[in-house]
Amino acid sequence: MTKTLRGADIVVRTLERAGHTTIFTLSGNHIMSLFDAAIETKLDLLHVRHEAATVHMADSYGRLTGKPGIAWVTGGPGHANAVGALFTALGQETPMVLMSGHTETDQLGKGGFQELKQVEMAAPVSKAAWMATDTATVGMDVAKAIRLATTGRPGPVHLSLPSDILDASVPEDQVVWPTAADFTAAPAGLNDATADTILALIRTAKRPLIVGAPVLANRPGRALLAELEEALGVPTVISEGPRSFNDATLGRYADVAKKTDMVILLGKALDFTLKFGAAPFFPADCRFISIDPEGAILGRTSGFTGDRLAFGCVADTYPAGEALIRRAGAKGDAAWLAEARIAFADRPGDIGTVVSSTQDKLHPAEVFRTLNTFLDREPDSVLICDGGEFAQWGQAILKNDRRMINGVAGSIGGSLPMAGGARIAEPTAPVFAVMGDGTFGFHMSELETAVRLNLPYVAIVGTDCRWNAEYNLQVRDYGPNRTHGCELNPTHYELVATALGGHGELVERAEDLAPAIERALASGKPSVVNVMIESIPSPVVRR
Repeated sequence: MTKTLRGADIVVRTLERAGHTTIFTLSGNHIMSLFDAAIETKLDLLHVRHEAATVHMADSYGRLTGKPGIAWVTGGPGHANAVGALFTALGQETPMVLMSGHTETDQLGKGGFQELKQVEMAAPVSKAAWMATDTATVGMDVAKAIRLATTGRPGPVHLSLPSDILDASVPEDQVVWPTAADFTAAPAGLNDATADTILALIRTAKRPLIVGAPVLANRPGRALLAELEEALGVPTVISEGPRSFNDATLGRYADVAKKTDMVILLGKALDFTLKFGAAPFFPADCRFISIDPEGAILGRTSGFTGDRLAFGCVADTYPAGEALIRRAGAKGDAAWLAEARIAFADRPGDIGTVVSSTQDKLHPAEVFRTLNTFLDREPDSVLICDGGEFAQWGQAILKNDRRMINGVAGSIGGSLPMAGGARIAEPTAPVFAVMGDGTFGFHMSELETAVRLNLPYVAIVGTDCRWNAEYNLQVRDYGPNRTHGCELNPTHYELVATALGGHGELVERAEDLAPAIERALASGKPSVVNVMIESIPSPVVRR
């Protein structure tokens, strides 16, 4: 008798064979067959409290490992809950796959249970989105999704899995199983001639600047840029935040941009974070070199820059950087490199000494100067900076090279599930997530997930009882007497952690912060250190 396999069995076995056994998920009607099929495999299903958390955890996992994080959610409202989180992963070029259950194909257009145009909904916030239509080939759909997530410019991919495709059975000898080659694609590198052309153009510039893509915002990427800077003698920077030249991580970035006469875009799309390459943010005669995984982005860059685009080519970000290092010859101007480095490292003069002027509240700088001692002690620590003004102080002060931020998308709220995903990827080193009190409210229930799954981390919440980024925008744009809808309560968020089975600390004095963090780490539990802080804007470099 011929053995048969359900579509659900094919999906889980495909993932298992390819080594993608960590699954971030939340159960629901449309994917119960996947949960059932997973019992017979080595898949580890880590189930959460909200579908968006599956995506944030997969995002974090993908950033740290370079392997695509896999998220499963049910169809309809479950898919809708998850899709918004894809925008963060798309902006940060994170490899991940969202697999959503879906209404049965024979009910489409008939008002089927939780019927929704899922593919159309996911398409704007993913590299690719489609629906599986054949049980025998659903494994090939899974392989394709993983391949696309990691090919070219990495990013999230969506695959909808209709219930009837998962429930249907086909003879095992009719299953089209993907091979190892179906999960990957050869990287697009730079050949020596192209690399030499780019290097020759760079040598015609007096003050060139290499701007790296968000995909480089990890330990391997930062190491690659450091090596590229050393080999070429050209300053490098990662453009990964939504605040453009006001990114607190990058000091006087705006001053460097205004002086550069050539920008090399290493996988970085010319977008709002670079003011589209326009004057006065860049000199009117500044030239551009665009090395990008997507030809469409080259065309867009040409539209912005016109004849200032000195050269453009299609190549993947990491191989392109490696080729330039390999072919590097004469170095650039050491004085320009030193000037740019000093500018990027510049910080407000009092950032190392400023203290609170308010009783029972800390200045944000006091919080992060204290946290920095823990990061120095454990260089492999993972740091997640999430939110507006408070987290910007963290980005200005902390030097961690395993750091994740909310990114180009400018979204907030994902840090607690991201901390859980980081703990899966990094089982031993400390994981810290820093956020404001507004941000904490998005996914506080995921503390229960972390407790249940034994995923210890330390969340440091800066409580100023305000949506502070929005407050400061209102003050700036409309005046101090026209702020509205920004106030929050002085909530004891540390008690939320203890109520959900974790560890909580309340800190109101600077001298109490380090011992509180020590106790949180020693607890071995997901922890919240609730720090009462002054409500002040993000740090600004004085020019």
